[in-house]
Amino acid sequence: MVRVDDALIHLVKKREKNMFFQDKVEAWAASAGERVPVPARLVLWDGRQISLGHSGEPKVVLYVKQAGALRRLRRPTIDEIAQAYVNDEIDIDGRMPDAVALAYGLAHRDVPSNAYAPHFSLADHSKQSDRKAIQFHYDVSDDFYRIWLGRTMVYSCAYFENGTEDLDTAQEKKIDHILKKIALRPTQSLLDIGCGWGSLVIRAAQRFGARCTGITLSERQYEFATQRVQEAGLTDRVEIRLQDYRDIDGQFDRVTSVGMFEHVGRANLGAYFAKISSLLAPEGIAMNHGITSTDPDIAWSPAVDGSGFMDKYVFPNGELSHIGQVLDAMQRGNLESIDVENLRRHHARTLTLWAETFEKNADSIRQLVDEQTFRVWRIYLAGCVYGFRYGNLSIYQVVCRRAGAQADSLAWSRRYMYE
Repeated sequence: MVRVDDALIHLVKKREKNMFFQDKVEAWAASAGERVPVPARLVLWDGRQISLGHSGEPKVVLYVKQAGALRRLRRPTIDEIAQAYVNDEIDIDGRMPDAVALAYGLAHRDVPSNAYAPHFSLADHSKQSDRKAIQFHYDVSDDFYRIWLGRTMVYSCAYFENGTEDLDTAQEKKIDHILKKIALRPTQSLLDIGCGWGSLVIRAAQRFGARCTGITLSERQYEFATQRVQEAGLTDRVEIRLQDYRDIDGQFDRVTSVGMFEHVGRANLGAYFAKISSLLAPEGIAMNHGITSTDPDIAWSPAVDGSGFMDKYVFPNGELSHIGQVLDAMQRGNLESIDVENLRRHHARTLTLWAETFEKNADSIRQLVDEQTFRVWRIYLAGCVYGFRYGNLSIYQVVCRRAGAQADSLAWSRRYMYE
């Protein structure tokens, strides 16, 4: 039996330990508060409140539900903050853009230069592992994606010709922008690698009169896209396949890849582009549209890039390359780049609209997915807005053709892309 005196001593020591720990947190908050971009407040599990940041009403309130989460916040990284939120160790009250800005402000505090190191993936990118990764990301629920992607069901950067377009209009303009860039003509054959829910191939057949093949590794996308093709009455011109790009045979007049090559793996880029080259007809044109890193050394820090969180919860085995590496891999894969366009501002806008729509429809989304999935996507979308807005991430469209083609086949100007 524990004596009363011993129990009392234990309680006193526990209280003193907690007070010492919380005093250290307050000291940390006072120091960190000088560098965070928005006023914030920590509310501890016992109701104690600690101001963080500038004076005035907080824009973000972090409810710390357990001591373990508070220890995460004392030396925060983007990975740890995101995981604490996803695992319901902390809760957030406030606008997600402000919460993400706060997280980056905390994570960037006193990050030493040696915290950054070249990132090398251990993923094997076999057909089986790539299929599993794609299905993990895309086979959540068609209804889930439909709520915030909009009518077009296009999950890639839109194109805002004037900056005032709504999302659906901008997505249709993006598809047309791509199809004009590759100079698609009636009756030409088009292969779309990673066709998503089929929007590009359907529009290519309807508006440009092309004969189209779309491939995906997602069973849900395959079923959805096949149904859309049938409903549009295009089964004679559009075929959707559940197929890996490495298994495609034949030749096509045009090849597009939109938001797919991030799953290929940097070590496989040369082989990936060589495969595209082998699928192109002699005078064929291809276009690769994908996200890149702005760091030519691909140096990551778990403190500030969120790569661990992304790999675990969002994009298993995903890898980004710098645009310089992409162009180098293209040339090594027997493709010559003939046009390169940066769409970083466009994707920042696209992601902003996705995130805003996600927030507006939070109640409906929660009815479709569990709470953890909801939190993963909520913080993922808001975090990506930050990454593209402030230049950690970028995105490019690169038009290319087989290396060594005659120069006379090139257009004199880019005017044809906008007619």
